[in-house]
Amino acid sequence: MKKAVILLVVIVVSGLFVSSATTVIPLDDLVVVIPARTNEPQGESGTLPFLRGVNLAGAEFGPVVYPATFGRDYIYPNQGEVDYFMAKGMRVIRLPFTWERLQHSKQAAFDSLEQQRLVDFVTQSTAKGAYVVLDPHNYARYYDQVIGLEGSGVDNADFADFWSRLARLFKNNPRVIFGLMNEPHDMPTEVWLSAANSAIAAIRAEGANNWIFVPGNAYTGAFTWSQDWYGTPNAQVMRGVRDPAERFVIEVHQYFDSNGSGRYQGEGCVSDSVGQDRLIEFTAWLKQHKMKGFLGEFGIVNTPRCINAMSSALDHIDDNTDVWVGWAYWAAGPWWGDYPLSIEPRNDGSDSPLMDALEPYLQ
Repeated sequence: MKKAVILLVVIVVSGLFVSSATTVIPLDDLVVVIPARTNEPQGESGTLPFLRGVNLAGAEFGPVVYPATFGRDYIYPNQGEVDYFMAKGMRVIRLPFTWERLQHSKQAAFDSLEQQRLVDFVTQSTAKGAYVVLDPHNYARYYDQVIGLEGSGVDNADFADFWSRLARLFKNNPRVIFGLMNEPHDMPTEVWLSAANSAIAAIRAEGANNWIFVPGNAYTGAFTWSQDWYGTPNAQVMRGVRDPAERFVIEVHQYFDSNGSGRYQGEGCVSDSVGQDRLIEFTAWLKQHKMKGFLGEFGIVNTPRCINAMSSALDHIDDNTDVWVGWAYWAAGPWWGDYPLSIEPRNDGSDSPLMDALEPYLQ
């Protein structure tokens, strides 16, 4: 009787080191290699590449009440923008949109025009080699009612139905990443976890193997991950994410002003090192629990201190790619105007100063 042996296999794919235990079972002249279950990021050919990119906003603009008019109240980003940012080395687009605009009532069919806008953007972008993170920009709410909260009228089943329908649309496109929700807040963390797990189960029930990005409570702030002012800390509750495919990543957001909101109202960044300082504890949590993280939003105003703060955050991520899978800057998009955090190119096509500050991290 042949004995199975456990080996440590280190594989190098696209510059990333992936380490996993494998069981090797020799059968005469045949060797069968069975990978152990692991939460290592894996994409089309096994490994999810390190993702650097941008939030392209616009589809979430305007009121969620109806009627809302496309081209007046909200807009989808255009392919010229995708081309520009991909040429800069950004290969992931986080795409904010609204649940209500796509699905007007709970568990109803999607609005056909809105679905087509979403599908067109995703199909065209991924055909160019981009990854697209679908981002229902709803703060764990549907028509301002908290998902899964007793008496809200929006059940986990409604959220699961929404993600079932999205999964059916995009399950055959491995460059589509399912970002479950933008910035849940002001709710029990346990309620959010239950909703998230319901959506994950629904996605997998559709046969979708896409990567899933899972946020925490309290606007999914990295620097508040272990705090309890909002209820049970994310650091405790979000260990309970359940994905039968084990293809999930924890998404956090982090800004560098005094309250971490990203509004930078009359102020800049609190220090040159605040970017790194606000990520260190979350990075340690990822390592402790053998999870992966993605910085789904960060952004700065154009001051020397803020540029240093952003650099400290990105340097920290680059130094910890064993647990970080990438980042997406907030933001760009066709309607930002003079928004101080925007990296949208200027009207004459020239780069914004903030894009100049990001470019060293896109090489």
